[in-house]
Amino acid sequence: MFTGLVDDVGTIASVADTEAGRTLRVTCRYEDLVPGESIAVNGACLTVREYGPGWFTCAAVVTTLDRTTIGAWTEGTRVNLERAMKLGDRLGGHLVLGHVDTVATVRDAAVRDDAWLFDLQLTPEIALLMAPHGSLTVDGVSLTVNALLPDHGVQLSIIEYTRRHTTLGSLATGDRVHVEADVIAKHVARLAAPHLAAHGLS
Repeated sequence: MFTGLVDDVGTIASVADTEAGRTLRVTCRYEDLVPGESIAVNGACLTVREYGPGWFTCAAVVTTLDRTTIGAWTEGTRVNLERAMKLGDRLGGHLVLGHVDTVATVRDAAVRDDAWLFDLQLTPEIALLMAPHGSLTVDGVSLTVNALLPDHGVQLSIIEYTRRHTTLGSLATGDRVHVEADVIAKHVARLAAPHLAAHGLS
């Protein structure tokens, strides 16, 4: 479980393709990792395999590669990192599972007055889970929905701190990002689906 508050920006040091997927070596600031712990890498929950001062390795299986942008990562790619939360920690963002729901495309990115706004193109299924001022995770960062847009789009507003301390500050039109919808919205939608269908509202 994560909170969507990125605590480091790492760099992909090397990538090795295997029959089972890809193995990644990531440089980071962490000095006390342990084998088997979970780290959200651009919002995708991956498991630490080997580690040392300032680096760790993890693997993405074929299923993960099919659902994320990890297959396109190369040496030098910058990634948002967050270690799993501890019970008793402050929940400054929202509950994040590290399960990427979809890969979205940036429709527009622009500075408007004192805000940096970017618009995402979502799938219809994920767009239905969005609500004004609700939560979603983009490349591992907990964000608030600024506005719902036509054609399954959503607009997000990024503060200066987030721009400087995550990879989101470099997003441009056409970039692809990981999106995880709010877990509560997903469960409510799943529970409500049979009742809506029974009344012809699905």
